[in-house]
Amino acid sequence: MAESSDCRSVPLPSFHLLVFLLSFRLPSSVFYLLRVHVPVLLAEVLSVLKPRKGAAVVDCTIGLGGHAAALLTKIGPKGCLIGMDLDLANLETARTLLKGKNVLLNHSNFAALPAILAEAGVEKVDAILADLGVASPHFDDPSRGFSYRRDGPLDMRLDVTRGETAAQLLNRITESDLAAALRDLGDEEDADRVAALIVKRRPIRTTTQLMRIVCEARDFTVERGFGAKLHPATRTFQALRMLVNRELPSLQQLLRVLPDCLAPGGTAAIISFHSGEDRLVKRAFRDGPYADRSDEPITPSDAERKENPRARSAKLRWARL
Repeated sequence: MAESSDCRSVPLPSFHLLVFLLSFRLPSSVFYLLRVHVPVLLAEVLSVLKPRKGAAVVDCTIGLGGHAAALLTKIGPKGCLIGMDLDLANLETARTLLKGKNVLLNHSNFAALPAILAEAGVEKVDAILADLGVASPHFDDPSRGFSYRRDGPLDMRLDVTRGETAAQLLNRITESDLAAALRDLGDEEDADRVAALIVKRRPIRTTTQLMRIVCEARDFTVERGFGAKLHPATRTFQALRMLVNRELPSLQQLLRVLPDCLAPGGTAAIISFHSGEDRLVKRAFRDGPYADRSDEPITPSDAERKENPRARSAKLRWARL
């Protein structure tokens, strides 16, 4: 259900502080010191979407509110910002940051975008943004189970109010289905070996258990794994997270409904972090009813990758009706 976000007090960092910092385009290190979320490819997103005063915009993945705060300054009080997120903790954070009766936040999957717009009484919008990355706090909180670097329960659900955990899924899935998921969602070269050892060692309940099993399957010691440029468990954890949260099916549904949700001349922009996601976006924008689109993905500058390493694999594509 849509909720106005103007019913909460605003702790620091406030919306005004974030806008002030964004206006100076400061390095990411400043944001980290002030515990302010660093939105990926922010300048590029604003350049592509061109949000104007009074526009109706959608942030399909409100996250911690970084992109949305910048969009809100562009559309002004006469505009409308509709945001959604699967994670209730993200919504609570965003709700304290984004204030105004022109802000509607929804606990929902972006695959339900048409229904969300209908509930808000909005037929078409001028801009739609989806940042498919996972917010940093998910990786930093051991209880969420997203990171192989921190021991915790193997959960990985973006929406902790529903669905099965990664441990539950991992302990029931067939070896062949698991291997296929590791290949398709994680680009894992050793998918068969990893899947076989996971099945052999079940039940698995913690992130450390899974990390050690993957290291063993890929002939890494735990110590050597943490010293590698790409940790051997990275792709397995990515694939399992995407599988638990049905990320590709949700993206496919969003791509199907985007054209019907955009006003004439409206723009959609999607930031992906996985080759499979990028391929889906590229194909949908190429084959859809769009008048213009990006030929190549927009990627972070060297400076942004240095300041914000988690942005290194981000790819932004856009399409305009």
